[in-house]
Amino acid sequence: PAVWMARKHKMGALEADLPRPPFWRSLREATWGLAAPVLILGGMRAGWFTPTEAAVVAVFYGLFVGMFIHRTIRVKDLYVILRESGELSAIILLVVSLAGIFAWSLSTLGVIDPLTNAIVNSGLGEVGVLSLLILMLITVGMFLDGVSIFLIFVPLLMPIVNFYQWDPVWFGVILTLKVALGQFTPPLAVNLMVSCRIANVRMEDTIRWVGWMLFSMFLVMVAVIVWPELATALPKALGY
Repeated sequence: PAVWMARKHKMGALEADLPRPPFWRSLREATWGLAAPVLILGGMRAGWFTPTEAAVVAVFYGLFVGMFIHRTIRVKDLYVILRESGELSAIILLVVSLAGIFAWSLSTLGVIDPLTNAIVNSGLGEVGVLSLLILMLITVGMFLDGVSIFLIFVPLLMPIVNFYQWDPVWFGVILTLKVALGQFTPPLAVNLMVSCRIANVRMEDTIRWVGWMLFSMFLVMVAVIVWPELATALPKALGY
């Protein structure tokens, strides 16, 4: 849909007439940015650092490139950067901590087992339960962020996954797709709201464009449900 809409509405037609910058110079300037995912993912794969430590490596790598390579970050800019990062991190940590307390409360109070039994014994069958979970998680994804959804609902859903003997990797991919679909679905649409703020456009103006993307994401989710190999083939090939 993205390629079709871009061609239909001639997106990028004005930029196509501009002279292209030299390839090798552009590649050389982009080398530091392209090296970041190689360093982070390669370091985790090689066992040099954990995912948590990888975040620290990414921060210091970004500061190094910004301050000494591109020279776009000055020492006096660090205070503003740290302050804004602290504010964003505080919100995320608050949400994560409350979600963790909620998940712990569900386990301690014994709510998970009765709720799981009620869903399993509802008479909907395997397909009906999966459809119910899809509808529920897409709806929840409209109002909550992805981290909160995973922390709150994974403890509730894993007993159902084990009961029906679903592949955890397959269900994890479906869960991620459902959350991503909900994050771009109005009325709240957390990710869509952030994208609109960055692009400086109103959310109402993006609805007819986002609809095509949501439709394509829904088709991908249906394809993964019908053909589980789309989600499990690569992990199996890598030995997971």
